Parts: sequence; C-alpha cells; structure tokens
Amino acid sequence: MTATGLDSTHRSDDGRAAPPCLPVSAPASPDATPAALAHEAARLATLRDLRLLDTPQSEAFDRITRMASRLFGAPIAAISLTDGDRQWFKSHLGTAGRELPRHQAPCATVTDTSDLLVVEDLLTHPGFFDSPLALAGIRFYAGAPLRTRDGYTLGAMCVLDHTPRTATADEMAALHDFAALVMSQIELQHDFGRIDVMSGLPNRHELLDIVADMQRAPDNAVRVILLIDALDPQRMQEIVNALGSAYLDAFVRATSRIVKDLLTARTGLYHVGPTSYAILLDEEADGPWRDLADRLSPALTGSLMCSGIPIATNTVMGVSFFKSYDPISPAEVLRIAVSAADSARAAGVAQAIYNPANDAANRRRFALLTDFSLALADPAQLRLVYQPRVALDTGQCVSVEALLRWEHPLLGNVPPGEFIPLLEQTSLARPLTEWVATSALRQWAIWRNRGLVLRVSINVSARNLEEPDFAQRLLRQCQEMHISPNAIELEFTEGALISNVDNVREQLSDLKAIGCEIAIDDFGSGYSNFAYLQTLPATTVKLDQSFIQDMDGDPRKQQLARSMIAIAHDLDLRVVAEGVETEHSLHYLRACGCDEVQGYFICRPIEAAAFPGWLARHEAGNRLAQNGVAGAF
Repeated sequence: MTATGLDSTHRSDDGRAAPPCLPVSAPASPDATPAALAHEAARLATLRDLRLLDTPQSEAFDRITRMASRLFGAPIAAISLTDGDRQWFKSHLGTAGRELPRHQAPCATVTDTSDLLVVEDLLTHPGFFDSPLALAGIRFYAGAPLRTRDGYTLGAMCVLDHTPRTATADEMAALHDFAALVMSQIELQHDFGRIDVMSGLPNRHELLDIVADMQRAPDNAVRVILLIDALDPQRMQEIVNALGSAYLDAFVRATSRIVKDLLTARTGLYHVGPTSYAILLDEEADGPWRDLADRLSPALTGSLMCSGIPIATNTVMGVSFFKSYDPISPAEVLRIAVSAADSARAAGVAQAIYNPANDAANRRRFALLTDFSLALADPAQLRLVYQPRVALDTGQCVSVEALLRWEHPLLGNVPPGEFIPLLEQTSLARPLTEWVATSALRQWAIWRNRGLVLRVSINVSARNLEEPDFAQRLLRQCQEMHISPNAIELEFTEGALISNVDNVREQLSDLKAIGCEIAIDDFGSGYSNFAYLQTLPATTVKLDQSFIQDMDGDPRKQQLARSMIAIAHDLDLRVVAEGVETEHSLHYLRACGCDEVQGYFICRPIEAAAFPGWLARHEAGNRLAQNGVAGAF
C-alpha cells in the first residue's frame, strides 16, 4: 500500500501537517455523535443553499478543471461535491458520468477530514482497492478540500490518472490554490450580485447563467421556465403608496417561502422581479409543469398576512421552453416567459404558454414607448389634425379639437387609441401634452394672424394633473405666444378626474383661474356620475360617441342622450355631442337642446392647412341655411 498524505514539509490549508494515511469515508452512521450528525446536517444544508447540485456544467468551473488537468498532466479532473449518498461532479474532464456513490469515494474522505489527500495507487489502498474508481481502472488520486468561509467542506478539487504516480509538494500547493479558486467562484456567484437579499433566492443574473450552461449541454433535453408573477405592477405600487415598502418586502418573503416549500431541493427557483419568480424545470425529472402550476396556484391565491396586514395576491404564470443549442439567448428565454405571464394577466386567466402573437403585440407596445421620445424631435413623425365643433343654435364653428397623429418611420400610421393610453401610463405623458399644447397654440397664432379666431381644445392626461406646475407652464406658453388662456379648452377624461378628486379639484381650479375652459371628455363611458361634477370647476361635458352613434334607430339611446343633456344643463354645463354621423342625429340633438356637435357629419379631422378652406365653405353653407336653402347646414 502506498497511500500517502504529504511529508512534514508541506502543510494543509489550515496549517496542520497532513497525516500519512487518511481514513476511508462513509455517510454518517446512526451511531455517530450528535455533534457529528449536526455538523453533517448543517454542511448538507449549506451545500443545498448554494444550489450547485444537479445544475449544468459551467464554463467558469470547467476552466479551472482544465487548468488542474494540464498542470498535473492528468487525463481526469473534477470538481466533486459530496452529497448525502453520492459524489456529484459540478465540473468533470475525462469521465463519462457525473456522479458515483459516496461510500469508498476518496473525495468523501477529503470532505470528512477537510484535508488534502494523495493516493498514489488505489489498488494497493485497503479502503479504495475495491472502490468504483479502482474498478474503473483509476489508480492515482489527489484532492484538495472545497471549504466555505464558515468551515463547511463541500467536496474536493481532484485530479486522477490511470497509472500510479506521486504528487510533489508544489503540485499539491497548486491543487490547493485551484480549490480556493473554485470556492471564490462559488462565493462570487452566491454573494456578489447573485442573491436577492429579501428572498434569499438566486436572482435573474444567476438564472441567465444557468440557462446559458444548459443551452451548451449535449443532452438536447427540453426544459421549462415557469414564471410566477404574484402581484401586478399597479397593485404593487398601490401597496407601496398606501402601506410603505416594508409591507412589500414582507409580501416577497411570504410568497417566496410558499413557493420554496412546494418545490423539491433540486428544483431551481430564482427571484427575477419585484414580486416574480422563475422555476427552472426538467419535466422528465421534475414532472409536468402543469402539475406544479396546479399545486402552486391555490397556495398563491387569496390574501397573505404581511406584517399584520392582509395583502391580496393576483398571481399569474407564464411558460416558455428551451433546449440545447437554441438560437435564442437566455435573456430572451426569460423575456418570453414574462410575456406569457403578462398575456395571462391581460386575458384574466391563471396560466398562459408563450404565444408569438401576444408577444408581437408586447414588442410593438415596447417599440412605441421606446420610439416616441425620438418622434417628439422629428417633425416628419408627429403632427396635429383638427376636428371642428359647431354650435347648434347658430351653425357656426366655435372651436376645433387638436388631435395627435403619429406616422412611425417603420410601423406607418399608429392609431392614437393605441399609443396615447400607453404613453399616459409613463413619464412620457408630460412631454406628450407639452408637445401638443405648444403645437396647437402655435397653429392658433397662425390662424389668428389670418383673422380666424376660435377656441382650440387640447386633450390632457391624468398624469398632467399630478404635475404641480402644470397650470403655470401652460400660462407661460400662452404669454410667450401672446395668446389669452380664454382661447384654450382643456379636455380631461372621466377616469383622469375621478382618480384623485381632491388633487384634481385644486388643479382644475388653478387652470380655470388663469382663464382656461374645462371640458370632461368621453362622459358616460366610465363612471357616468353627475354627482361629482358639482364639485369640479368644469364648464363643458362631451357626451361619449357611444351614446350618439347609431342613435337614429334606438329610442333608448335617444332618451338617454336627452336626459343627460337636461341634467348637464341643470348643472350649468355646456353639452357637446361627439360622434354625430347623420343629419337625423343632428336634428334630434338640436331638439334636445344640445349646445354643440362634433363628428363625421360635420367634418372629419383635417390638416391645419385645409381648415381655413373648410371653414369658408361651412360659413357659406351656414348662411344659405339661414336663408332657408335646403340641404345646407
């Protein structure tokens, strides 16, 4: 037998002289001391917390294995982790398998002793001569312990050869250094930007690296990312605003614990968003993703107690698939899982598989948000068109509504109903309104210089009501262009006004104080509540076109329009009917006492250059109508 440690001139990494012969390891036996059992349990817990077991080979670790093999001139090298009953290779070179039994494994001896080990010939060693390695033709072994900073040995950095040999002190010192490099890599991945502090889970960066490693694996297995989003962004912001971030932190701890408890120790779980988690599944080993989703859904449904406050979840899940050598990047794999979860939330369902059509819509929305900032500076993309409003008592055009149009260089004409609601949910709402107001006022000044004086109506976002200086900025714009604020009407939707009544009332009062008219747009499409109108300094109500279109053959719509006009007048509000498309509707609204109309029957939105010509024709027709000419307005 020629098993040796190191001579007295070489010491192990904790400074102790290495013994000449080390004991053969086996899993902790039932009669082991309580201290030994406790230590082994803590060591295994540390190993599992690091989430290294059963993960793909990684280039970061393979690089160290290759260097160790070259330095020793050994054909076999491995980073071996000691599990409860096996040695599992995080990285291996020159071997076909990735694990072997812990019993009679030299790496397990290194783990149990936390010491360097050299076995010059396994066949002559009493503990290893009939081990799986010896029976496989391995003769030489050298290993250095992989020790954490808190003193737990995870396994060994080892080199092996088919022929007996010795190891010099310099070689073993180098092997010790390689083991230290392995631990640095493990701790770097675990601690430095890889672990979410709140949940204690590996984060998005770690997931992307694992997916990249899996995509390099030769097995071609199909793997699944199950994305769990426990709270929609709006609800999350409401919690922070109402309760504070500490309650959101408690929510994260509660939801992450629920998910952890429903997974096996080997299943990868990652914290990839404020309240979202990604589960990495191999369905052959972990079972169908639907089974897991069905277990998770009820556990993440309802309210969770967070710091004494119940917080309701609204969990959705999205699924994406990938396999070896997929052309898509790890980030794209995760993105499409997030896209699937977003699709589930939009559809009001619990789960959704990635759908390219839904993803294309998400990509388009993102492109619009990204490109609009460029559009603001490009005269070829954004422009205003104007739709006239006509007073029913005189037939005169009294105002025009400025409507934004976007000609995207790649997507072509983008409907305002598509991009404006997106922009209003972001910080782009401010520059959007700024651009519209500036452009509309500039056009109004051009018309004024040509003798055309009428009111211009500008649509304003709910976000603008959150800006404390909005009224002052608008007044400053008017002063710079020598325009009276009386020439401006600002249109707000019901939703914008009802979201924060106290703040809205103050803002609208400031706007009215500088002389602006205030109109409530699309009235009836949302809350349809006349009561709150009494508390707001509005001057005009614009009935939503859904009440006006197709009114001709619908007595119920006609009666509803008549009633709304009467109530608005009782509140001393001017009434504008949108969406007037027929002469019959126009005459009915005039009979009901409606003040103004707007719609295709009057005029479609037209370019600024075409408006003076239209106005001249309209005024001519109006004069004819006053003289009783049939067919004129």
